[in-house]
This record gives sequence, C-alpha cells and structure tokens, in this order.
Amino acid sequence: MAKVKTKFACTQCGTESPKWMGKCPGCHEWNTMVEETETEIKAPVGRSELTRTKEKARAIIDIESGREPRVETGMSELNRVLGGGLVPGSLLLVGGDPGIGKSTLLLQTSYSLSAQGLKVLYVSGEESVRQTKLRADRLGALNDRLYVLCETNLEVIEEAITEVQPDFLVIDSIQTVYRPEVASAPGSVAQVRECTAHFMRISKVNGVATVLVGHVTKEGAIAGPRLLEHMVDCVLYFEGERHHTYRILRAVKNRFGSTNEIGIFDMTEDGLREVSNPSELFLSERPLGVAGSTVVASIEGTRPVLVELQALVSPTHFPSPRRMASGFDHHRMSLVIAVLEKRMGMFLQNQDAYLNVAGGVKLDEPATDLAAAVSLASSFKDVPTKPFDAIFGEVGLTGEVRAVSRAEQRVKEAHKLGFKRVIMPEQSTKGWQAPKGIALIGVRTVAEALKAALE
Repeated sequence: MAKVKTKFACTQCGTESPKWMGKCPGCHEWNTMVEETETEIKAPVGRSELTRTKEKARAIIDIESGREPRVETGMSELNRVLGGGLVPGSLLLVGGDPGIGKSTLLLQTSYSLSAQGLKVLYVSGEESVRQTKLRADRLGALNDRLYVLCETNLEVIEEAITEVQPDFLVIDSIQTVYRPEVASAPGSVAQVRECTAHFMRISKVNGVATVLVGHVTKEGAIAGPRLLEHMVDCVLYFEGERHHTYRILRAVKNRFGSTNEIGIFDMTEDGLREVSNPSELFLSERPLGVAGSTVVASIEGTRPVLVELQALVSPTHFPSPRRMASGFDHHRMSLVIAVLEKRMGMFLQNQDAYLNVAGGVKLDEPATDLAAAVSLASSFKDVPTKPFDAIFGEVGLTGEVRAVSRAEQRVKEAHKLGFKRVIMPEQSTKGWQAPKGIALIGVRTVAEALKAALE
C-alpha cells in the first residue's frame, strides 16, 4: 500500500519542508514554496531493463583512459559549443525563451544525425506528431531513421526507447513528462527531478546521447529545481533578441568542453543557418564617422568577435544622472566613468550616460574597458572616432591600460575585416609580429588612447 505524504517544495531551488514558509530557507526567495503530494512506494517493482546495471568498484589505475568518442552533429557551431561533438551517453539540457528556436535547432540536429545513419527518437510533449511533421517539411528534415513520438507518460516513452533503440534522444520538454508513480502534477519539482533522474540512468546505461528541453522563468533561468542543472552533463542556453534574426547558443556548464564557447545562428524561413563569421554580421550596419561609436575586439571562448560599442552622453535635467548599459556590465561602466572624471578631468556628474552593444551581444570581459572609455569620451566631446580603428584593453583605477590575453587573435580578426589601426595595451604588442597592412598603436594610459583615437 502506497503511503501519501504532503510536503512543500521550493520551485526555485527544490528545498523541501514539512510546512509552508513564506521565505525559502535554501535560496531565500519569497513565495516560492508550493504544496506537493508525493507517493512513497515501499515495495518497488523490478527495475526496467533500460536502467538495470551492475557495476563493481575498480582501482582507478586499472581503468583504461582515453578521449571520449565524439559524434559530429553536422552543425559546426553546435560542435564548437559542445567541445567537438556529442558524447555518447551524455545528458544535455537546453533552455531558452518561448519561440526562440529550441525545437527548430534540435529537429535540424536530429535530421543531421539520422542522415549519418544514426537512429533518432524525437519525443514531443507539447506538439502533435502532425505539427512536428509540418515543421520537418518546412526544414526539409525528413529521414526514415528519424522517429517522432507525441507522449508525456514516462512509461510509454521508455517502451518506445526499448523498441526503437535510438542513438540520440530528444525530450521536448522535460516539464511536460510525468511519472505515474509520483502523485505531483507534471512540471512540479518532484516530477522534474524524478523524470530527469530516470532519463539520466537510461542515458548512462545504454550510451544514448539525450537532450532535455527546459522551460525558462521570466528571469531567464531554467524552470524547476537547481538540482536539474547539477544532474546533467551540459547546460546550454539558446538566446537572442526578438527583433533580430540571429541566435546565440551559449554553454554555462560542460563536462566535456569549455564553457566560454558560443555558437551563432541566423533564423531564416528554412530554419537556422550557421554564421561562420559573426564579426562581419555584427558590423554590417555600423555607421562611419559618428561620435560615440567604436569597434571593440572581444574574445568569446576561443573565437575573436568584433562588435560595435555605442555611447551617448547628454546633459541631464535631474539631480541624479542616469547610467544605463545594454550588453555591457553596469558596474564596469561606472568604473570607466569614474576614471574619466578623475584622471581625464571630464565633468560627467551632470550628464546622462548610455552604453549599448549593437546587435544585442553581451560583453563581459575586462578587455572591452578601453573601447567603452573611448566611446564615452567621443560622445562627450562630440568628436567622431576614426572609422577603421579597433580598440581593446583593460582599464585600471589609476588610468593605466593593462595587457589582455590573445591579442594576436584579436588583431588578425581586425585585419581580416579591413581595419587599418588597432589601439591596444603597449604590453600586448610585444613578442609577436603583426600582419602587414595594419598598424599597432600601443598605449599605456587612457589619456594616450584618447589622444590616438580622437585627435
């Protein structure tokens, strides 16, 4: 006889409590505790063949070491983010805003893998089989090794996995799947935790690469307990602005590769198209000879990316000026403004300052400080920057410009796109040879950088 128990669980972190509390003791968020009814089965039935395994402890020196085998997905941008391709037996979690293109990305990936001769099972809990077929027709993703199932019952999905024996499994989405033994509603903390744990066992025991699609909250985090991200091997976020056609795939956790890589796609009528040269895309609409506009050479993972940084400094009519940044760290912007006021003598206390990374890209490395300083100074003085200058460097509190990593890659990317000069830290110019046709201007202070860029 199953025993029914009532408890309260936090929808943010999964903390459980026997009674309701207004503030979660785990993550300290308010009004996140919800009531759940959980069924405890004292005498469980035999384990499924898919999750049954028997392992013995072995000495670590007796275990054969070697690189994990990779399966090419057919999409180079996705391979880059994953660290070289899919690892058999890995469990991935993909999150993103509704309508951003998660299902399109995974359906295209499923088709690419099935075209290589692999069996793929695409389980959709939100769309019917006919709707999935319509999308596949539009994308041209039709293959006899690509199987589609519309189901939310975990037991039925498990039977389909046993029947198809896929090499690649997609669950779209994990919040719609439920386990009948758990009394909670689909999408609850208990259901998400139990279903994810079950898919993890299936993935590890059978060597099936599994992708779970996760809903996101209004803050942008994946819905459900934080435990969900700890259980999987890789967490990917599919991001993008609704008024732009390109999408960015970013890894925030990856047990088989780097978490700094990004993949860039362009959303078209025929699906997602890979963008091999993102710098050219981000600079395609850049105005020339405009005050406040500079080009910064940034690094995303191992890839150099050139983007436009725009600044607008205007007088304010309020006692406290506004400081707004889009795609740029607000705290670093305040630091740069303080350096300009203290070291360069610019009176910005009665000026509103706005900083924007064109195209909706997010820059989070210190090497973008110098370009932000030049953009703000250019807008404040109303002096345009030179159109074929690229700028990068970290700014210190005393006004010095510090060296940054991978300067050679940044300069080569600027040279490839036709830039004539690069304003950069003097220390980063040593020990390597610049390509022909581009001048390196090494600076030690922000004053030297402003003189080179604006005069």
